[in-house]
Amino acid sequence: MSHEAMKSCIDACNDCATACDHCASSCLGEKDVQAMARCISINIECAAICRAAAASMARGSEFAQALCGVTADICEACAVECEQHEMEHCRECARIARRCAEACRKMAARPTKSKQTGAGAAAH
Repeated sequence: MSHEAMKSCIDACNDCATACDHCASSCLGEKDVQAMARCISINIECAAICRAAAASMARGSEFAQALCGVTADICEACAVECEQHEMEHCRECARIARRCAEACRKMAARPTKSKQTGAGAAAH
């Protein structure tokens, strides 16, 4: 599958990574930073996996769909965490993370061409 076919998911992942970076940075500026520790941590994880998924799709990696499945789970966890907070940056991050989770689930569920596996697979 070409990276053009994955463009909407790549864009959603990049948008989510940016939103997570902004949210984590904004959480660090809150009065009770300790109360935001899990939010900051999951924002960092979500941004990292979103960037990895976007890069994998852009390369046309055979593992892109599997990575998108994991990314969807992490984005969903990020949204759940961010929704627990009342700050606008958390609410916005939750909205964008949910959109990314949806795009990644669609990507993970796309049918693929048969992959060569097992003993008959060509060596790289």
